[in-house]
Amino acid sequence: MSSVFCVSGGRGQMVQMDSSASGYVGSQVELRCQFINSNPPVKISQVTWQKFLNGTKQNVAIANPALGVSVLPPFKERVRFKNPSVRQRSSSLEDTTITFSNLRLSDEAAYICEYTTFPAGNRESMANLTVYARPMVQMSLSTPSIVAGSPSGKMTVATCVSANGKPPSVITWDTDLNGEAITLETRNSDGTITVRSDYMLVPSRQTNQQTLTCVSTYNNEKFSDSVTLNIQYEPDVIIEGFDGNWYLNRENVRLTCLADANPPISLYQWRYLNGSMSSKVELRDDVLHFKGPVTYDMAGTYVCDATNSIGTGSASVEVTVTEFPSFPQEVMQELQRVGTAVSGVVVCGTVLVAAITLLVVFYYHRQHTFKGNYSTKKPIPGNSYSKNSSLNPQIPVTQILTACPENVDDEETTERYGGLSGLTQSGQDFHSQTDSLEKVVYGTGDEKQNWMYGESNYIFEGCSEVEVSVDIVSQTDGCIISREEWYV
Repeated sequence: MSSVFCVSGGRGQMVQMDSSASGYVGSQVELRCQFINSNPPVKISQVTWQKFLNGTKQNVAIANPALGVSVLPPFKERVRFKNPSVRQRSSSLEDTTITFSNLRLSDEAAYICEYTTFPAGNRESMANLTVYARPMVQMSLSTPSIVAGSPSGKMTVATCVSANGKPPSVITWDTDLNGEAITLETRNSDGTITVRSDYMLVPSRQTNQQTLTCVSTYNNEKFSDSVTLNIQYEPDVIIEGFDGNWYLNRENVRLTCLADANPPISLYQWRYLNGSMSSKVELRDDVLHFKGPVTYDMAGTYVCDATNSIGTGSASVEVTVTEFPSFPQEVMQELQRVGTAVSGVVVCGTVLVAAITLLVVFYYHRQHTFKGNYSTKKPIPGNSYSKNSSLNPQIPVTQILTACPENVDDEETTERYGGLSGLTQSGQDFHSQTDSLEKVVYGTGDEKQNWMYGESNYIFEGCSEVEVSVDIVSQTDGCIISREEWYV
């Protein structure tokens, strides 16, 4: 309802109405009209409702206190006064609201409510009635079946119509298809508008069984309808069954003709391009069944022709027969992958075992090196224990065949004997004479010891008598030790 429209007269008389009203075709609507009387009140002689259209007035209904109520055609069956007292020839005519039922588009107009009073005269007011029409939405295919590959290319495949709407509706399409819509509006004689929208695309096998939905929006209301496209196309054919591994005496081999087609295939035909087809071949519509074990005469080119009402599609396969079976490429690739993985594992395992072995050997060597007592180590006089060493650096330590007793202090020995200053070698190669070594004689106190080495004499003091083997090992701390003590 919109704002109230009032017309006032002399001394306070007033006709009160809503300025507008609306309703849908077939529905019901009220047109309100009330008379505001003065004090003292004036006398209401009659109330008249009129339809005002294109400058012309037409009586709709009349209420008279003496004569009662009268509704004129074509409103007689659809218009009445809402207040029961008015219908009973009452003198109370202050509320003369009328009700329209089963609205028609032709009811749309301006309506005047006029009061005749005595002695004030006539008082009136007017309201506009708008009638809406909900459209009828309908979807349809352009034809029951659409053939793909049309020479014209893009074509109308579906149509959506929103008919006899007032005001006109807005049509949109809800689909995943890549097409376009062309929309046209047509104004009808009764004031309604029909909206037609054609959806166009290039039909193909990919668009078959796709859904098109038309959405009609009318006065914030949505109406929708859908269709499923039926696109017909000729067969698309492939042959399955030959896996590249047909070998002699293999059993149960067959070729199958698979066709994608709309409408369905009506006829399958097989051909053999290398002469007459083997008697071992049995035709079962879309299947070639090879009876018995595989033989060389089964090799060759096989063709399948599949036909429907649109056309014929074909496919071929070249069959080869080998003496022995072969692994499929996928199996070979898988075996290569597994072999690579296993090789990697073996290499890593080998490296790991080798590393562990080296660690064990190293640890074992450390554990079994020098099983003797470190107290058996003998410092070399004149080496790291000597302050004034005169040891010839050209002579390997392993060739020095003396050892100081462990009860002799290094510094004392060095000071007493002056390192190896007393050690001399007379014109003989030390290394070459090691085999003639007999023994070393040590003494105590101020005794002098003689080291018997061929013709050479080495004199030491303060040492005891020990036997020395030539098989000795030098140490990093300047001492030597026999190999019997050093190694296991």
